[in-house]
Amino acid sequence: MRFENGKVYPNCLVITRKIEVGGLTKSQLIQKMQKYSILMNEYGEKLIADNKFTSSDAKYNLHTIELTVGNLGFPDGATTAQIFKKASELGLELCPLELGPYLRLEYLDQPEGNSGKSLQRNQAPSGSITIASEKLSKEDDFPKGFYLRRINGVLWLRGYNADDLHVWNPNDHFIFCQT
Repeated sequence: MRFENGKVYPNCLVITRKIEVGGLTKSQLIQKMQKYSILMNEYGEKLIADNKFTSSDAKYNLHTIELTVGNLGFPDGATTAQIFKKASELGLELCPLELGPYLRLEYLDQPEGNSGKSLQRNQAPSGSITIASEKLSKEDDFPKGFYLRRINGVLWLRGYNADDLHVWNPNDHFIFCQT
């Protein structure tokens, strides 16, 4: 889906979702993703395996907003810190890390992304959606969060790593929680 260029939240096209989170253990989450043939990369597996990744015992609902970096007012792109600060100023919140697997399980009809190799390295893949969340670790080589992707019909929950200097493109998609 292409979002409107030049329009800034809240006066732009967004995708909202209501996602039920919690109620499953880590192993139950992994089993459920396997049931739906959802794959994870090494970074995604590392995030879920970490002791700091927790899944709430109780179920609760989150209201999410998907929008582009450009829709946050960055027509030339921005760093993660700039994106998160602007989103906060606009009343959006970072998502709990546990949203990643639950959103992946809920969003099974994600459109196909570009399966070709990206022309530029260290960029968000075409068709991917990054979940805005706090970092579990400040270690440079530890994944910073999750993103969703569908390639060649296969659904992925992937972890990513981006340093503080990384500039996200204006068309990169992020998910935040509504307050």
